Amino acid sequence: MGEKVLLSSENHEIYRDGDTVVKVYCKGFPKSEVLREAMYQSLAEELGILVPKVLGVTELEDGQLGLISQFVEGKTLAQLMKENPDKKEEYLKKMVELQVELSSKEGPLIPELKAKMDAQIKQLKGLDDITRFEIMTKLNGMPDHRKLCHGELYPENIIVNEKGWYVLDWIHAANGNVSADVARTYLLLALEDKEMAETYLSLFCARTRTEKAYVQSWLPLVAAAQLTKKRRKEAELLESLINICDID
Repeated sequence: MGEKVLLSSENHEIYRDGDTVVKVYCKGFPKSEVLREAMYQSLAEELGILVPKVLGVTELEDGQLGLISQFVEGKTLAQLMKENPDKKEEYLKKMVELQVELSSKEGPLIPELKAKMDAQIKQLKGLDDITRFEIMTKLNGMPDHRKLCHGELYPENIIVNEKGWYVLDWIHAANGNVSADVARTYLLLALEDKEMAETYLSLFCARTRTEKAYVQSWLPLVAAAQLTKKRRKEAELLESLINICDID
């Protein structure tokens, strides 16, 4: 398969093969999801966003599926933050600008975020009926927007080089309210560094003149939707956030 360039996740492994990268999904991973990620990444490229160019989807000998993309030289934003801790706030400001840029676009053929979250929360097991009703009522009352949301924009999914910032992993993309996307980024950052998450949120709100309480009102909604993905390392934080905000 070539040189492995990233550690395994629960659903895939990523290998380098010369000038290409192959994202190999675990056995049984839905073909429709692989093709969807290839399409969303290609649509992002057509919108003028820096992404690794999609080269194809292939079936490997053992039946696993692989997404083949252009190899992009550079370091992840997470690596740069670790190497240059004194520049962390500067990097966060640039990540906010990137998120603002993405939200200035609308992705054709990409699902509506609230509808996607609605479907996720409805299938979430282990949630009592009253809490589910309150969350669904709150979600339905949130403003509808048609802005491009990446779904997992955080330092591990950004590669930086002299040409700019490349955004990886488009499988969770949707059109919707950017504050929901910001809430998701906040949750991902908080898993590693709560202080950094708070700094990022403050920077975004100052840049966009958004009330911090409004972004925070999305946290229990996003947390409930994300619990359906059954990611063990996120479960404790997400469960704690479902009731942290007033959802009446």
